[in-house]
Amino acid sequence: MKRIGIITSGGDCGGLNAVVKGAAQMARQLGIKSYMIPSGYAGLYNLIDFDKLVELTPERVDSVNSNLAGSEAGHSRVKIKKIEDPQKYERIKKGLEKFKIDGLVISGGDDTGNVMVDLSQYGIKCIHAPKTMDLDLQTYSVGGDSTINRIATFSEEIKTTGRSHNRIIVMEVFGRYAGHTAFRAGIAADADAVIIPEVPVDFDVLYQHIKTAFIRRVSNSDVKAGTCLIIVAEGLRDASGAEIVDDAAPLDAFGHKRLAGAGKYVATQLSKRFKADPSIVEFMKKENLYVKGLYEGPEVRVVSPGHLVRSGHSSAYDVNFGKEAGAAAVVLLENGLTGVTVVGVDGQKILYMETTKAIVQRHVDLNMVAFYESLGVSFGRQPTASKLKLEKVEGPIPRHL
Repeated sequence: MKRIGIITSGGDCGGLNAVVKGAAQMARQLGIKSYMIPSGYAGLYNLIDFDKLVELTPERVDSVNSNLAGSEAGHSRVKIKKIEDPQKYERIKKGLEKFKIDGLVISGGDDTGNVMVDLSQYGIKCIHAPKTMDLDLQTYSVGGDSTINRIATFSEEIKTTGRSHNRIIVMEVFGRYAGHTAFRAGIAADADAVIIPEVPVDFDVLYQHIKTAFIRRVSNSDVKAGTCLIIVAEGLRDASGAEIVDDAAPLDAFGHKRLAGAGKYVATQLSKRFKADPSIVEFMKKENLYVKGLYEGPEVRVVSPGHLVRSGHSSAYDVNFGKEAGAAAVVLLENGLTGVTVVGVDGQKILYMETTKAIVQRHVDLNMVAFYESLGVSFGRQPTASKLKLEKVEGPIPRHL
């Protein structure tokens, strides 16, 4: 192993520059030269046409800011299998041979991991450093903690405008079919309700929860001000299990339907119920808020921070994990491994697993949903009793990997 290439693929997020930096720094320690292959798998496919690659010399590595989100190496959403070129894998091999690249460190999520498995099966040596803000891999994935912190901050801050106008705020966030980021960020922001794909939502239950909290807050306020916050994952499913998708939009590069309108759907369902509920008019009149035809009930507003939750700065945890994952990937390559995913570094041990197993989707634990329901958070269903058990443990507890 004399030269390695570093690729970041899929969506951008926090911690990726730390992966690049960690891989480059470990490579230097092992006497290996490292190079950035820009623009994800698009860059890998077109490597044969490049005149030169950026070598991660100590001076170049110094300019990579681990604390910034996004990736110095760049991204693209390209599925190698879908490229209409029967010689695509041979083309990639020739590009690697041109620059004498012996192995690849590839950071990405489940789609990126799937492509990496293909590359490995075609004899291209590569290691997967797990990255996805959705946290839906079997391992921890770089970007998750940064995104959760961003969503939680935006969620907490939006309450000021909600309270100023007595609005119900619905914030829609990324998450596709696993609601980890919405779940953890919603809990951190003291959201009144968190709607995730794992729990089909009953809008009558959700409405009663929000209505009760809103009336209580306004009634108890000396200035008659109150708000409620609902965090909604884009992969929302209604009580029938149907997902909310944009049927007019084409599939993305990896064949996924484009999820769109979950926040608007929730807002519409709540608005209909507020307007049809005669007790809301009574409440508004009682609190001297009612204006016929203009202000007869609380307004439900939708907010979507969108790509802002991917941007900005990385959390300290993601910088730590990113450096460890990048460095560990190089060590695995140096030891002749390929087609595996870094799980983490535990003292003197580098933990890894087969990538085919690592990219199996992981969902929010419904036992944790029940736990937070017992604390008063609504998940759009009738609360389930949390069955807690006691278990004594000995010695230090391993940190989350």
